[in-house]
Amino acid sequence: MEKKTPLYDLHLELGGKIVPFAGYLLPVQYETGLIKEHMAVRTACGLFDVSHMGEILFRGKDALDNLQRLLTNDFADLEDGRVRYSPICNKQGGIVDDLIVYKFSQEEYLLVVNAANKDKDYAWFKEHATGQVEIIDQSHDYAQLALQGPKAKQVISKLTDEARLPTRYYSFVRDLQVAGVPCLVSRTGYTGELGYELYCAPDKVVELARALLKAGREEGLIPCGLGARDTLRLEAGMPLYGHEMTDDITPLMAGLDMFVKMDKPDFIGKQALQQLGEPARVRVGLTLTDRGIARENGTVYHDGQEVGITTSGTLLPYTNKASAMALVDRAVAEVGTAVEIDVRGRRLKAQVVQLPFYKRS
Repeated sequence: MEKKTPLYDLHLELGGKIVPFAGYLLPVQYETGLIKEHMAVRTACGLFDVSHMGEILFRGKDALDNLQRLLTNDFADLEDGRVRYSPICNKQGGIVDDLIVYKFSQEEYLLVVNAANKDKDYAWFKEHATGQVEIIDQSHDYAQLALQGPKAKQVISKLTDEARLPTRYYSFVRDLQVAGVPCLVSRTGYTGELGYELYCAPDKVVELARALLKAGREEGLIPCGLGARDTLRLEAGMPLYGHEMTDDITPLMAGLDMFVKMDKPDFIGKQALQQLGEPARVRVGLTLTDRGIARENGTVYHDGQEVGITTSGTLLPYTNKASAMALVDRAVAEVGTAVEIDVRGRRLKAQVVQLPFYKRS
């Protein structure tokens, strides 16, 4: 049975169309529709309920040592108040999940993981932990909102001490009052836009969401659902677990090389990645030159030969182009390469393009 976030009743009040997602009942869109929600985030501001995400605390003398071994990125030089992204690898080099890490102190880190993988990740961490570290599932202690778009700062500044807002990308302030609600506020997001993610107590999140929506009315702030969240991340070239990342896809295939620090002494999956060497298939962007829309699991062809498969795809609202991400043979991964994508039995012409499809100027 699906769970509800603390904002469930507010979603209904605002006209949200509810669907099951990652074990939760969440709005896929509101009455405004996906395209208007997407465009609001690109041109003004949107508010997302991301309370379904999981939060896991690592605390203790050996917290850092465990992060270093469990995650592919390097956290040795991470400063207090900063955030860092990382995949988690299994022993075969595939991706268990991807997450972001908030550093509270040298002995305390908050890991924010994908909702659908929270229990899997927690079990993985507990199974592979060593030394003096507590690993605590704190997901029930947090609700989370994502305020995203070029006018996000104008909106949040009405409700808090603007001078205390985090200014650097991937930084955070742990205890900031927003509309009188104590929040952790970070300069992070999953849309390719300026934005903030706000963590607060579950019993305060409705109050916080109402205050943000009211404060942002003049800036064009609207509530946004899962549909726009997906089209925004795809347009920004951001991979999604279960699509561009799976237990069988390595971070090097997914184009996440910069988050895999092979010069670290060791991490789970390092040996497998060394043995696998340069991946035969890599993640690319494709834009259709024929009329039509490619979705996931479309076979990609080059000169009549099967060379890959699409992992996500749609008509992207801001660029107004039908685009997809795909895993293709390295030999055809060069920008400008002409390919075809099987879409319901029709082979549609497409071209390899530079990722991301959209980048904020």
